[in-house]
Amino acid sequence: MINYYEELPPEEQRKVTEVIGRLYRQTFLLERQYDRKTKRYQINKDYYQCTRHMEFVKAYFAIMDIEVMENSQMGVIYIRGEQVAGEKLPRLATLYILVLKLLYDERMSAVSTSVNAVASLGEIHEKLGSYRLLRKQPSMTEIRRCLALLKRYQLIEPMDILEETDGQSRLVIYPTVNVVLMGDDVRALIETYTEGDEEDDEPEL
Repeated sequence: MINYYEELPPEEQRKVTEVIGRLYRQTFLLERQYDRKTKRYQINKDYYQCTRHMEFVKAYFAIMDIEVMENSQMGVIYIRGEQVAGEKLPRLATLYILVLKLLYDERMSAVSTSVNAVASLGEIHEKLGSYRLLRKQPSMTEIRRCLALLKRYQLIEPMDILEETDGQSRLVIYPTVNVVLMGDDVRALIETYTEGDEEDDEPEL
C-alpha cells in the first residue's frame, strides 16, 4: 500500500490525500452535485479521483476498520463502520432527515430518470406537520443551521440562497439519504417522534 502511494506523482499524491480527508469528514462522496451558479448538475472530481484509486482508499480505511462502499447506481461512495465518528444531530436535523427520506421515496416512485429529487422547504414543514413531529415552529437561525449541517454531509443542496428560508426555497435531496435510512426505518422512527414526547438523546449521523 505504501509503495503504491509513493510511486504516484506528487500532485496525484496530494489529490489522493485530499479526497481521503474529504470522504472521512463528509462520510459521502457524490458522483454529481448541483451547482447553484450554473443551475446544473456537475461532475464531482473527488468521486472519480476516489474510484481511480479505490483499492488504495479501501486499504487505507481498512487499517481503521472502516469499510468503503460504492453504489454506482446511485452514484455514491461512502464509509461505514464503528470507527466512523458521527456528529451529534439536533432534533430538527433528525426530523428533516426523516422527512427528506419520505419525500425522496415519493419523488423516485414517480420519476425514473434521475437519482436526485427536489422538494421545497414548505413541503418539508408540511410533512412534519402532517406527522405531528414539530413541537414548535423552528426559528430561522435553527433552520439555516440545520440546512447547513445537512449540506455538509452531502444529504441536500439548497437550490436557493440559504438566507431565503421561506416556504418556496427548494432543496435537492441527494440519494445519500438512502444510505442513512431505509424506508422501514423511517416509519419506525417517526412513531417515536410524536408531538410532545420527551427529548431523547440526539442521534449520530
